[in-house]
Amino acid sequence: MSDKSDTEQIDDIIANESGWKRDVLLALRRAIRAADPAAIEAVKYKKPSKPEGVPFWTHDGDVCFVEVLKSAVRLTFAKGARMRSSDHFNTRLDSKVVRAIDYSEGSRVDEAAVKALVAEAVELNTSAK
Repeated sequence: MSDKSDTEQIDDIIANESGWKRDVLLALRRAIRAADPAAIEAVKYKKPSKPEGVPFWTHDGDVCFVEVLKSAVRLTFAKGARMRSSDHFNTRLDSKVVRAIDYSEGSRVDEAAVKALVAEAVELNTSAK
């Protein structure tokens, strides 16, 4: 168990990356926080192959999470298959639940689009209550 808060653990996950992956992580986190200042940062799915875990943002349920892959940084929306803004997604399109966006080297994060997606995802969570 870590003595660090989830937010501090996410700071560490970002700090351990470099170059374009770090830039993408920073841009995604900035957009998510701007879209929903009430979102709670959490770290889930710690396992031997990924001891640092996976950064999640929740608001009345999971909103989205970010994974660092070998050649991409993936932003996954927990209820993406139910979202209207499907033209932004480029992976996990066959899933019945999630949808995701993979950012590769040279990709630009459209922070306005990410903010809109986060807002829609939060709306899906909060309207279900």
